[in-house]
Amino acid sequence: MPDTHIAAKALLELDRSYCILLGCRPLEKAKDAIGRLGQEVPSTRSVLDAVQVDIASDESIERAFEHVSASHDRLDALVNNAGASFDWELKAGQISLRESWNKAFDVNVSGTHVMTHVFAPLLLNSADPDCSGDPTPPAAGWPKEDLPAFDTMAYRSSKTALNMTMLNWAWRLSQDGVKTWCVSLGFLATNLGNSADLLKQRGAGDPSIGGRFVRDVVEGQRNADVGKVVFNDGTVQPF
Repeated sequence: MPDTHIAAKALLELDRSYCILLGCRPLEKAKDAIGRLGQEVPSTRSVLDAVQVDIASDESIERAFEHVSASHDRLDALVNNAGASFDWELKAGQISLRESWNKAFDVNVSGTHVMTHVFAPLLLNSADPDCSGDPTPPAAGWPKEDLPAFDTMAYRSSKTALNMTMLNWAWRLSQDGVKTWCVSLGFLATNLGNSADLLKQRGAGDPSIGGRFVRDVVEGQRNADVGKVVFNDGTVQPF
């Protein structure tokens, strides 16, 4: 939720107006975020609306689509920002290894795919036809007792799978005028896994950098790189 708040704020700071639909699992949290954003950017010309959605639930996604399509005939941009890491629960012995991977892929890959699939009709209605910081690796031997605190193999692997999901969506929608990217925000001190302080110690940047980059992509500044993984330094990820 904090990352969504930052991306929305970056859009609110523009002179042009947007209608921003802020999705969250608990509806009250989305409403609270909208209240904070109104105080932080009181001069904005844009409007915000709260949408309840849990991308790990097909029923929740369908309800969110019904809610949005009832009042909006199109969706100009869908920012799939939801992400979850369950490696911490695994290390605490709360879930199994398989459960940690399945839960990560369910949110980070499957949920994003289903969300895009369900909302694709509204995206097509808006289509424009012209349109590092890794620590030192652990020592040799097994088991790896000296893994760093920020070891998130399942999370990283699920994000790599998301890149291929994006490529398939870019191909699938290529004749519809819908632009598709993966947006790599860089090494930022977000609160994923409650690790913001640890990330800052390792040199991570301010999360607002990511918010502005998402805004730039939505604004069309990376239209030349459709169907690619784009970085905020102007480069793309080779496959």
